[in-house]
Amino acid sequence: MKVVVTGSAGFLGWHTRLRLRAMTDHEVVPIARDQWTDLSQALSDADAVIHIAGVNRGDDDAVREGNEGLARDLAAALASSGRPTRVVFANSIQDGNGTAYGAGKAKAREILGQAVDATGGSFVDVRLPNLFGEHGRPAYNSFVATFVHAVRDGRPPQVTDRQVGLLHAQGAAAALIDALDGDARRIDPDSTSVGVQEVLDLLQEFKASYDSGEIPDLSSPLRVDLFNTYRAALFPEHAPIALTPHTDPRGTYVELVRVRGGGGQSSFSTTVPGITRGEHFHLRKVERFAVISGTARVSLRKMFTDDVFDFAVSGDVPCAIDMPVGWVHNITNTGNDTLITQFWSHELHRPDDPDTYYESVRPQGASA
Repeated sequence: MKVVVTGSAGFLGWHTRLRLRAMTDHEVVPIARDQWTDLSQALSDADAVIHIAGVNRGDDDAVREGNEGLARDLAAALASSGRPTRVVFANSIQDGNGTAYGAGKAKAREILGQAVDATGGSFVDVRLPNLFGEHGRPAYNSFVATFVHAVRDGRPPQVTDRQVGLLHAQGAAAALIDALDGDARRIDPDSTSVGVQEVLDLLQEFKASYDSGEIPDLSSPLRVDLFNTYRAALFPEHAPIALTPHTDPRGTYVELVRVRGGGGQSSFSTTVPGITRGEHFHLRKVERFAVISGTARVSLRKMFTDDVFDFAVSGDVPCAIDMPVGWVHNITNTGNDTLITQFWSHELHRPDDPDTYYESVRPQGASA
């Protein structure tokens, strides 16, 4: 299936592209803000479009008219193609709630539904709650992103406590992708009810643990998702993580990882000189690399970007690197001896769901 994704460079757009790459074989055509004029051409032979592009900040007129205008542009492109296209609309639970954003989303839904009916396609309205996740923009995408950056920087954020329904961006992406098939006209993904103050308390707990060299309690999916969101905001400035060696006449002892409230799984590998391991990314896994013996280069690249971050590591200077979700990574033996690397992840390996998706850190032709 050829799927156009509008708003592909935004927060939810990135997560949706990431999940499409990991979980499907669809041909994906990303349409970001600077590619909007290419929309009609992209839709000329598309089977479906996931419409995420929207306006959620600005004065009331800009927000309302911005969402309506994007829908009108998409409706015109659908009419031009004349194809019976499936349109999955990343709508909001605020649809029709009396706010400018809610009014804009409601009108966009109406416009797109009519356009799809006119071409014989199908329309799915996905009502998304409050979203959070890796690489959200503070004071823009969600209060969670605002809290994450404030806690990271040691600033006390303003808190108005209330219960909210939260959904990780990968959960939202899953709902949008699932809507590409089936007969549903509307989907309301489940969310986790949590207090705003509780979210802040958890992030502060994570900071205290992580700053002290510990992995925090990851005993619930919400804790895992929030911790992954928090640590993504630390990368790459806070990598690698120094590990403290304890040396006496017998030799040296280095603690790789301390986990509150759980264990996970630890393993090690040997790698001969010149060989690279890894070349994959994860959607949920907390994973740590630590070189025990030898020298290596650990390389990471955020998916759908070009910049590669390289870290030279050695068993002589103990350190660890924690892999952010959605970043393809590898490790290369750069020395003359066998490399010994220890790996830890917060969950046990499941052959039926390994959360490992292969991709090159440096696409073919890129220099090391």
